[in-house]
Amino acid sequence: MTTVAGNGPRLVCFPHAGGSATAYTQLARTLPADLDVLAVQYPGRQDRYLEEPFTALEALVGAVAGELAGELAADPGRPYALFGHSMGALVAFETARLLAGRGLPAPQRLFLSGRDAPGARSGAHYRDYDDDAVLAEVRGLGGTDRATLENPEILEMVLPALRADYRALGGYEWRPGEPLATPVTVLVGDGDPVVTVEEAGRWREHTSGAFDLRVFSGGHFYLNDHLDAVAAAVTGGLLAGTGVS
Repeated sequence: MTTVAGNGPRLVCFPHAGGSATAYTQLARTLPADLDVLAVQYPGRQDRYLEEPFTALEALVGAVAGELAGELAADPGRPYALFGHSMGALVAFETARLLAGRGLPAPQRLFLSGRDAPGARSGAHYRDYDDDAVLAEVRGLGGTDRATLENPEILEMVLPALRADYRALGGYEWRPGEPLATPVTVLVGDGDPVVTVEEAGRWREHTSGAFDLRVFSGGHFYLNDHLDAVAAAVTGGLLAGTGVS
């Protein structure tokens, strides 16, 4: 995990498929300085490039939950929240479920962005994606600089992580269980080609706590155009009920 340290509540951020911890650099800089922002670095990219990426979401979630459990034990009582975008939303949600199953402290809130709720539809079609299909989808979503995707040397570096992430999404199977008690804020772009506003709203079924749906103008990577508003939504949701102002 990479960190932007503060002495307030902690926000743990989970990247999208093919993404890295630096995807949250601008958001971390926009959030209040007293928040402690941790961005998860999945294996197979940047400073973890030589590590084998996970090809199963369950294994990735288990590894992340283990690391996070250590962070919680080192700083007990400190409020924290999880923020995930796209694939990262699914990883954040399943991490929260795993922590709850282990009886560990629950996050103050989940922020789930750019992703439909589990069970809404299957991602099994991703299992058949070859490199061309993966790259076509990434180009269509618009979150990656086109020059990067057209540079053969860079592509050779990023494709293993992309392949692994899409394989993990393709192999994910929703296992129903009790809803979380953690409040949930869902964020989505009104023109997102991956998830509709209606599909994003179905996350409501996965919590018995408070639920908030925030809709922004834009596509899958609406965050890039609404950093201030996203930061305000996160700050308000994270500090609610913590006694911090």
